[in-house]
Order: sequence, then C-alpha cells, then structure tokens
Amino acid sequence: MAEIKSHEFDGFLQNAARNYRLFVIYGPDRGLVSERAGQIAGKIGVDLNDPFSLIKLDVGDLQNDPGRLLDEVNAIGLFGGEKLVWIRGAANEKALVESLQIIADNPPDASFVIVEAGDLKKGSGLRKVAESSKAVATIPCYPDDIRALNALIDTELANENLRITPAARQVLLEFLGGDRIASRNEVRKLALYCRGQGTIEEDHVTDIIGDASAISADDAVDAILKGDSEAFLHAMQKIASSKTPMFLVLQGCLRQFQLLDVMRTEMDEKRVPPAQVMQTLGRHLHFRRKPIIEQALKSWTAPAIAREMNRLQAAILQTRQRASLEDTIATQTLLATTLQSARKG
Repeated sequence: MAEIKSHEFDGFLQNAARNYRLFVIYGPDRGLVSERAGQIAGKIGVDLNDPFSLIKLDVGDLQNDPGRLLDEVNAIGLFGGEKLVWIRGAANEKALVESLQIIADNPPDASFVIVEAGDLKKGSGLRKVAESSKAVATIPCYPDDIRALNALIDTELANENLRITPAARQVLLEFLGGDRIASRNEVRKLALYCRGQGTIEEDHVTDIIGDASAISADDAVDAILKGDSEAFLHAMQKIASSKTPMFLVLQGCLRQFQLLDVMRTEMDEKRVPPAQVMQTLGRHLHFRRKPIIEQALKSWTAPAIAREMNRLQAAILQTRQRASLEDTIATQTLLATTLQSARKG
C-alpha cells in the first residue's frame, strides 16, 4: 500500500508521483481532492490539451458501460504516447471497483488512471482495492488544519507581496476551512482587494469577507439545525439584503456539521450523553446556541451527519464552479438540510 498523507503530498508530487500509474484520491474535502488530482495530472507529463491523450469520465459513464475503463486504459492512442484516464465523482460503484482491481493487478505501461472519490469509509470496496495494491497511490484528503490553513494564507499572500497582522490572520482563519478550493479563493479575493497596500489589517478582512454578517449567518445555521424553515428563510433574506455571499452560510453550516461529527463520534465511542460532550467539546460555543447543538446531537446520527457533510461539500464546490448560481445552489441546499432537521426533530 502506498498511502500519501497530507504532510507528505508535496514531496510525493515532486519526487515520486511519476513512478505510479494509478491514483485514488478521496476524502470529505472535495476541493482538496480536485486540487490534488489536478496537481498530479499536471505532473505526470501527459498533454492535458490533447483530447486523444486525456480522457475524462464521470463515474456514471462506467455504470452505463462497465467495460469502458478497461477499454480506455488498454486502447492505443491515435498518435501513440501516454494517456490519462481521469474519473470523477467516484464512490464504491461495482464497475469501477472491479475494473480497478484488474488494472491494479496488471498496471498499464502507457496509461495513467486518476480516480477522484468522495469520503470513502475504511473497508469500502474502492479503498480495499487501492490500499491492498502496491501499484496504486492512495491520497486521502481531509479538511485543512490550522497549520495547513496558515501555509495556504502565507503562500497566496506572498504571491502578492503582502503581509498580514496577527489579529487579521486570526479573523481570516475563522472564515476558512472545510474546502480547500473555497478557502484558496477567499484568500485570493482578499489579496486582490489589498493589492499594493503592503499589510493586511483586521478591517480589510472584515470588509471583504463579511465579518459583519456573522450574526446573520449564525441565525441561519441555528434555524437549519432547529428545522425552522420560516426562520431560515427570514435569515437568508437578511443575508441577501446585506450583500453577504451565500457561500459564507454554506461554509458556516458545514463547520457546524463537522463539529457535530466530532461530538457524535465522541458520544458513540464513549457511550456518553450529549450534555456531557457539550461540557468538553462545546465549551467555546455561545450559551445561546448550546441548547440547539445539544438537540441536534440527539436528532442526527453519525451516518446522517456524514451524508449531510458530503452534500454541503458538493454544494460549496458547485458555487465555486458556477458562481452565477451561488445564491440558488446555497439556498436550495440549506433549505433541504433544514427540512431534514425538521423531520429528525
């Protein structure tokens, strides 16, 4: 098994990626999955502008034609040379798992395969195939920790010759995380706003990213967790009228579900009630919000939380890919979560 951990990825990309033919990149941070897949694709040397060298498939293409992956990998290019078969949206589809097993047992000489997948549980079919083969590089992608977010900030700001004060950095960190591409875009937006100013101050961050909307965003997230669709729509109207990006509400909701995920895991593993978990993992929460979080812990199971995080991750990525539909995507996704909460309550 060749599992590339987060802190090993940059070294792997520079020194060893070209030694592998098969890559399975998975995890809850879909933006990071997409980013790392793109970095690997750019490193292996295949011409990504040549339609005969790059074959992009959605996992649905394999379900409709189970032999498609094997056919593409083994097909000889029209003009020779190496080719890349790039699969997106994978989970544990039978056609993909079976085909990847065959390819892993006999890796191709002239083809590369990159598989982008969601959050695969340990022991799932696709992970079993990837982790049991020395021919496959498996790359898990989990939400950035503080160290990774600080590195992201430093890299992006250095490109614009900008510095940031400690207070401004702390405020900025509160708005990042959950999705690598979304976080990078927010830092780039800030850097563009402050271009030529030398140092980023706290007010720059609040001006461009929307700290003033925090209360409204919290109101929306609280309404979502309570399953109160009327309060949710009212909060969203306030957010829209303040010209605050709907993306921030999506990100705030994702963060809340990530916290619920940690808390629920603690509850299930140690067999303790929600109130006890709140005393340890919920100490930082505002007292007004604690009853809402505690009730959500009683209502949401760990599998349901995981499914919702995946849906929110996908929505965040969609808002970055289709910016003109950001408000629609965010509102529909969050309203669906609100209705789920209402049913569970």
